[in-house]
Amino acid sequence: MKYSKVYIDSFGYELAPNVITSEDIENRLEPLYKALHFQKGQLEALTGISERRFWDKGYKMRTGAVKAGVKAINSSAVDVEQIGMLVYCGVCRDNLEPATACAVSHDLGIGADAMVYDLSNACLGVLNGIVQVANAIELGQIKAGLVLSCESARQIMDITIERLLKEKNMESFKRTVATLTGGSGAVAVLLCDKSLSRKGHHLEGGIVKNAVEHHELCRWGPDTGIPASGLHAMETDSVGVLNNGVTLGVKTFRAFIKKMALPENKPDKIICHQVGSSHQKTVLNAIGIPAEKDFTTFQYLGNIGTVSLPITAAIASEREFLLSGDYVGFFGIGSGLNCIMLGIRW
Repeated sequence: MKYSKVYIDSFGYELAPNVITSEDIENRLEPLYKALHFQKGQLEALTGISERRFWDKGYKMRTGAVKAGVKAINSSAVDVEQIGMLVYCGVCRDNLEPATACAVSHDLGIGADAMVYDLSNACLGVLNGIVQVANAIELGQIKAGLVLSCESARQIMDITIERLLKEKNMESFKRTVATLTGGSGAVAVLLCDKSLSRKGHHLEGGIVKNAVEHHELCRWGPDTGIPASGLHAMETDSVGVLNNGVTLGVKTFRAFIKKMALPENKPDKIICHQVGSSHQKTVLNAIGIPAEKDFTTFQYLGNIGTVSLPITAAIASEREFLLSGDYVGFFGIGSGLNCIMLGIRW
């Protein structure tokens, strides 16, 4: 993928209001910890995550996405009527049908000629949405597009804790510890044609690779049959995801460097999907990028799925970690396994 006229013009994000510390979760898991002879502090030691955030109970995904979308539009040079595509990319949606994107588009006042739909691809969804909007801009189909997501970890966290307290065994803890890293938040990314962008960042291109033979390593279910076959549960082979994800990441990174014809000292900065400390260290070591080039938020936001990478980029830009002229890599990976790496001239 190479783009000559696609720009990321703005970001918008919304932080969930309720801060949940790893200690809060461990207090709820006290009977499990006693049964397994765990010491308090185990969760933060394993993940590097001290806190994450939850929405209020009953919070609608459309609400968070709209708030993030308003912020992105207000800080952009693009008018609402110029947005020709709106893609909602969250794993969490308000309904099976219609698309959550429809409600978000209505609330934002997007025009009747826009393409409006949901896209789902685990934690990679927003990057997939960015690619689809970028393709449409490059082809001249639209002048601007909005990619949004809102994720909520409250319900799946409650279900997981209830299950752990019932089963009280190490095997269940291993399969579900990744779920305990989850956080909540919302994000919007507004892309546009070069002619509309006043302060944007040039999306130069990227690369996609998959390793779909590992599609069973992380599952969040049940199926979407009516009625569904059971309560929602999430299970992750954390070691398998890490090892195979890093292998896929290395292959993708090498292809990315070649495709974008980057010298050895590039990219200048990177924003990765936010999983936790072990994942970050292993990935950086594998691709040979020093930690000072990376910006992280997992320590205080946890893993917000599709929201994690773009919200981290937005915060990194606000804090002037990403500077004008930097060549920035967006490195995303999602269960499946799928990987996208994008190069942006900031």
